[in-house]
Amino acid sequence: MSLSLVVTGLAWQWILNPTIGIQRLVQDAGYPDFKFNWLVSPDHAILTVAFAAIWHGTGLIMILFLAGIKSVDPEIWKASWIDRIPAWRVYFNIILPQLRATLLTAVMLLGFQVVRSFDVVVALTDGGPGYASDVPARYVFEYFFERGRIGQGAAAAVVMVVTMIAIVLPYLYFEVRRREA
Repeated sequence: MSLSLVVTGLAWQWILNPTIGIQRLVQDAGYPDFKFNWLVSPDHAILTVAFAAIWHGTGLIMILFLAGIKSVDPEIWKASWIDRIPAWRVYFNIILPQLRATLLTAVMLLGFQVVRSFDVVVALTDGGPGYASDVPARYVFEYFFERGRIGQGAAAAVVMVVTMIAIVLPYLYFEVRRREA
């Protein structure tokens, strides 16, 4: 998590580069027909960007959930063991509802990372091949700074903010209604 998404993107760009990365390594190991060209494939480019971003954020999400699980009262485990309740049932019916705030935090952080995923896209594929891995943040940047169409860039930025609000509001509404009841 201490690495910038640019550094993560560049590292994955080197790893997935068909001429010096995994593909070359496997071909040099005796499999000359092996192809692993996800960065240059329009079908796989956005998946590669998503994988790199998920890899980058996994550590923080794990820490959040480990802290949430650590905050669960150990007496719950003792009581469930005495009552012979299966572990999956304890997690599903007791632990997960207690981790609702942690889950919301994780979803919010990942949602914001998706919205601002400009840097990993630019570092890995620069939106290519073609527009296969283009994201809204890159679109906003392009219209603001490269094309000089500030109005269209601002409109796209507002749409991004409204989208995030539309994702968060139903949960907040549900939580407020649940606490009032």
